[in-house]
Amino acid sequence: MSIICGVPILECVCCLGCSRWVWKRCLHTAGHDSENWGLATSDEFEPIPRVCRYILAVYEDDIRKPLWEPVGGYGINPDLLLVKKTYKDTRGRAPPYILYLDHDHGDIVLAFRGLNMAKESDYAVLLDNKLGKKKFDGGYVHNGLLKAAGWVLDTENETLKDLVKKYPDYTLTFAGHSLGSGVAAMLTLVVAQNLEKLENIDRKRIRCYAIAPARCMSLNLAVRYADIIHSVVLQDDFLPRTATPLEDIFKSLLCLPCLLCLRCLRDTCVSEDRMLKDPRRLYAPGRLYHIVERKPLRCGRFPPVVKTAVPVDGRFEHIVLSCNATSDHAIIWIEKEAKQALELMHKDDKALQIPPQQKMERQETLAREHSEEYKAALQRAVTLAVPHAYALAPYGTFGQTDDGEEEEESPGSSGGGSSRRKKETWNELIERLYDKDDSRSAVLKKSVSSI
Repeated sequence: MSIICGVPILECVCCLGCSRWVWKRCLHTAGHDSENWGLATSDEFEPIPRVCRYILAVYEDDIRKPLWEPVGGYGINPDLLLVKKTYKDTRGRAPPYILYLDHDHGDIVLAFRGLNMAKESDYAVLLDNKLGKKKFDGGYVHNGLLKAAGWVLDTENETLKDLVKKYPDYTLTFAGHSLGSGVAAMLTLVVAQNLEKLENIDRKRIRCYAIAPARCMSLNLAVRYADIIHSVVLQDDFLPRTATPLEDIFKSLLCLPCLLCLRCLRDTCVSEDRMLKDPRRLYAPGRLYHIVERKPLRCGRFPPVVKTAVPVDGRFEHIVLSCNATSDHAIIWIEKEAKQALELMHKDDKALQIPPQQKMERQETLAREHSEEYKAALQRAVTLAVPHAYALAPYGTFGQTDDGEEEEESPGSSGGGSSRRKKETWNELIERLYDKDDSRSAVLKKSVSSI
């Protein structure tokens, strides 16, 4: 009898618990993710609207006769568009991209378009992955995106090498949206680990802008490369927030809202500590810029505010139940809001009337603050026991000795191996540095990891 009487009480407790969860989830807004982050400055945010326009230009068939030009144009000189590759050119190995030489801003830009839902080849890149399938530089990455990056570097290596050598003061920028953001991020990882492949380019000259980024690398890599990779997220964008593998997201695209809700329920039952301890879990890469333009329980859009940080825990771990979760993923909206946010920053700077000398000092201070924040993030990753995280990242190239000479593939390698490596492709380089263990997972070779 006492058991029967306890059933209604148990039902009430369950109902109250579910009601509390629904209430908290409905009240959770994108602004909560970045409420403790610092404000971005105009100097660091300036390239982002411009990069968005370069990505939009990839969608054009003829840049001289644009059909989808945003307000103000693309800002591209057609004569300086060195390479434009379509799906026919890439044969489905990578998304379409352009290589643009930006003399006005001293920049060499390789920009990729986002997912084309009508192309099977894009889905093939996404589906070429399983949780923990590919290991890279002590962490895990998306296998299909890494292969696409290797193909692009193999194709454009000589062109990039010539440009980097010809313009030693220019930066080398990789940029992409959605699927393209993952390829751009993988490009940055591979180039940063093999600087000698591009005339020993200084790491400080390399940068990446991942717009509406896909989760493509493990947490230790996402934090470690935060000095050169920058991810931009608009308000409620679903893709950087869901840890559901990309292949599952797009296989279930017709019921995406249902998938997001189910994932939301599942993540509620998983502690954040457990998430951080999973070395295979993928995250949005690098430093994060969050554009916030809507406020809870208010209608309409507000002047956008940009927050930035290198978070370790609380790195967009909760899906926002919002009708804008998919629309905020669109590159055209991101470009528009980023442009407006930059204009507001410039307006504030103009109102303050900052003298040129003080402005230079502010830029130096900003660089120093970013460096300190980056080191603090690395240290926090170690404190939280993030797998394979360490406080100081030893930058350099794979397979190098202290004398700068490239190490032989094996102790028994002969001098002929040096000649072979000169013709080695980027994909061959990636395969050479990694082995398969008993479970068929890719692991860094002992001869490389001991360096």
